[in-house]
Parts: sequence; C-alpha cells; structure tokens
Amino acid sequence: MQEIRFYRANEKPYGALSNLYKREVLFEDVLYPTSEHAYQAGKPRKETVRDWILAAPSPALVAMAAHGLYWWDIRPGWSKVKFERMRAILLAKFTQHEDLKALLLSTGEARLVESATVDNEVNRTWGEVNGKGKNMLGVLLMEVRDELLKAEAKPVRAVKKTRKVDVSVD
Repeated sequence: MQEIRFYRANEKPYGALSNLYKREVLFEDVLYPTSEHAYQAGKPRKETVRDWILAAPSPALVAMAAHGLYWWDIRPGWSKVKFERMRAILLAKFTQHEDLKALLLSTGEARLVESATVDNEVNRTWGEVNGKGKNMLGVLLMEVRDELLKAEAKPVRAVKKTRKVDVSVD
C-alpha cells in the first residue's frame, strides 16, 4: 500500500493536510485561522485560558500552549471527545475549501501518516515517530477522505414535479 507522509505545513504537495496549514475553518459558528486553532479552542475549561491559547502568534505556538495546560485547565472529558472533535474539524476544513478537498481526494487509497521527528506522547498520538505511533491525524484524514468519496459517489436523485389536476365534473 502506498504511504503519504506529511508534517510541516509548507511541504509540497501535502503540507495542507497539516493542522498548522494556514487556511480558515468555520467551526461551531466561529471562524478560526487554522484547524489547529479550532481544535485547541475546545480543550480549555475556561474561556480566558482559551483566549490566551488562541492569541498565540502562530498555529504551532497555539498547539504548544495547549499541550502545556495543567490538567485542571482542561475541560472535563476532553480525552473522550478530542478525536471526534478533530474529525468534525477536518470534515469542515476539507468541505469548505475545494482545493483542499481535491488534494485529499488525490491521495487515493494511500495510507496518510503525520510523520514527526520529535519523539513525545503528542507526536506518537497524532502521528508517528520513527514508524511508531497511533497516527490519529492520518486515521481521521483517511476517514474524512472515505466520507467525501462516498458523498461524491451517491447519485443525485431528480425530484419529479407533479401537478394536481382538477377533474371534477359539472
């Protein structure tokens, strides 16, 4: 099976698969500068902490700030909802931008892998380091790709218009 590895947002051609890629995403009625911003906005328990994280000057720093939160600053149940939140954000990202959708679909059936170089728990959760990790970003991107492919394959049904004819006899 072919494998596509990506990590840095500026890598061609697949850097746009990264959450750090600078493209706005409308999620939960908020326009975020990147999918990383949208994801990390859901993590803090308090609005003031969220605003502090989102004020970071780059998506990489947004991620770093959020990864450094103490457990008491993280919303209850985060570990149970974080992957579904990311999936929903990815679906928003790749349906709101036709060029990004085309890029994701162009990967065909390839295994998508966020390939990090720094070995830590976060990188081994969302990607792989030296071939080891859960690669959840890659898994979720492949799920979104499959969903987009299924949506494109569904035939569009024509709606048959009918009119009512009055056939009463006088």
